[in-house]
Parts: sequence; C-alpha cells; structure tokens
Amino acid sequence: MNAPTSLSPAGTPFAGRRLCVVGNLNRDIKTAPLRPGEYLFHDGETSLDGVSETIGGGGANSAAIAATLGAQATFIGQIGADTLGDRLEAALRRHGVACALHRTPEQRTGTTVNLVFDTGERHFLSCLPNNETLSFSALDLTALAGADHLLRADIWFSEAMLQDGNERLLRAARELGVTTSIDLNWDPHWGRASSEHVARRKAAVRRVLPLVDLAHGNVRELNEFTGETELSASVQRLLEWGVRGVVAHLGARGAGWFSAGECHIEPAAPISRRVMATGTGDVLSVCAMLLSHCPEIPWVEKLRLANQVVAEFIEGRRTLIPTMEAP
Repeated sequence: MNAPTSLSPAGTPFAGRRLCVVGNLNRDIKTAPLRPGEYLFHDGETSLDGVSETIGGGGANSAAIAATLGAQATFIGQIGADTLGDRLEAALRRHGVACALHRTPEQRTGTTVNLVFDTGERHFLSCLPNNETLSFSALDLTALAGADHLLRADIWFSEAMLQDGNERLLRAARELGVTTSIDLNWDPHWGRASSEHVARRKAAVRRVLPLVDLAHGNVRELNEFTGETELSASVQRLLEWGVRGVVAHLGARGAGWFSAGECHIEPAAPISRRVMATGTGDVLSVCAMLLSHCPEIPWVEKLRLANQVVAEFIEGRRTLIPTMEAP
C-alpha cells in the first residue's frame, strides 16, 4: 500500500515540528558488512568494502534525522573541549541541528567502532567518557522551551542521569507542556553485570515511566527491560507502569503502535536493495515522535509513512545521518 502523502520534506507532516533531543554525541566508525567468525579473534587483517566516519550516538543521530525530515531539531548534550567535539558540533550544525552543548575539559569526546556483520547483527566497541559523565546540571534547558516533543535518548549511559537526572529532565518538560519519549535501547550492563546491579538500573528507568508519553524499542529490548518473553506482555507491562504509548521496532515485520485503546502493526515497506544496516530504529522512532503531533492522521497511516521513510533510508535513497566530512 502506498504512503498517504508525499515524502519530500516540505510536503510532509514532519515539516515544522519541533523536536528537542537529549542524549549521546560521539564519533561513529562503521564497517561495511563483514562475515563474523572466530578469525576475528586472531592475528590477521580483513579487507572491507568500506569504512565510514559519521556522527554517532542515538541522540545526535535522532536530531539529525529530524532536521533532514524538515523538523526544527535541537540537540542538548556534552562534548569534550577538544577537536573531535568541535568537528561533531560542526557536522550537526551543517545538517540543520541547533546545538546546546556543554564542554567539559575533564573528559574527552568519545568514539564508537561499529562492527556490522552480514548476518544483520552488530557489535559496538565504545569509549564514551563525555556521554558517561553527562549530568542534569550540564543541560541547557533553555533549548527545551518552544519544543513540541522531547526525546531522552541513550538513557543507560550516564549514571548521574539514570539516578535522578532523567526524572528532573522529564519533569521539566512536563512543566513546559512538552510531550516526551524515551528509547529503551540495550543497556550495555545487561548480560554482564550482576542481577542486583541490573535490577537497580531497570528500577531507575521504571520510576520515570509515568512521565513518558512514548516508549520506543525493538522486541528484544522491550522484553529484556520488562522481563517478559512476548511483545504483547511487555507492552501491557509498560502501559501498567505509566507509559501512554509504545512504538515497537519489528524489523522485517515492520512497526507497531500500542496504547490502552489501540493496537496496530503495519508491515514493512518493500526494499529492493539494502545499503544501510544501522540506524533504522532511530529513523522509525523519530518519524513516530514527529507524527504523534498530527491527530488528524490515524496511527496505522503514521506507521505506514514511517516504514516508507525507513525503507528509503535502507535503500540509500534518503541520507539522514551526517558524515564528518565538510562539503
């Protein structure tokens, strides 16, 4: 089925929406898809079709995606007082994102190496000191005024934000009449730290859910966070904990929207070729956030439009994540 509207930025419901994002900003070095295997753990060298250097961090990528779709996007975060931080800020601004960045001379700006496997799986090798030390006091909340929607991305990375900063941020948004989203992405501590440590971190996020309008995540992430084994049970749990709606990333199955009164799953748009292997979840979530402010469009059509944008991104027909190179 065709999308309900033109997908040029000026002709979509994305145009003019105002999204503020708080999250990670770092360099992302991505490999072209490679074959996983034991050989990667031994001496040697593997030739690839390409290696790219782009803006990284779910928050920064989401702000860039929103700006490319025609929205007014603002990013709030922290960088080191270093050349890499300057390059990242410049790349975001070139992409149309307004930046409210705190510079900390104590921490350097981080980098993630993103190993992309031809199986569709990924593995991230990260050193992110600037993001891990983000605190509420570093946030310039004047940038939040006038926004339609706030996305708190990358919720797991900063201990200070996890313990009380996220709650203070979301409450500030509510006081300004700004609706809110969180991305329940994968906590790097899951499967590595003790069960008590993981439970404490989950409880910190669960505590803020009554302040959240939209929760986003893929099935594996949502199930891991809730402790359930089926998506339907995870959605029900999130709604019971106070979230007003859930946007589920279903991969090849498409996307889902769930609230107390609605349940919709829209199949993925057809894809003729696969150029992009990462970032599709961020694209889907940003589309859902921007479209959430269009009450005249039914959610089934919102999902259909979001899936079409995701398909164009995967096929390389829509560039949404900035490179580090100046034009």
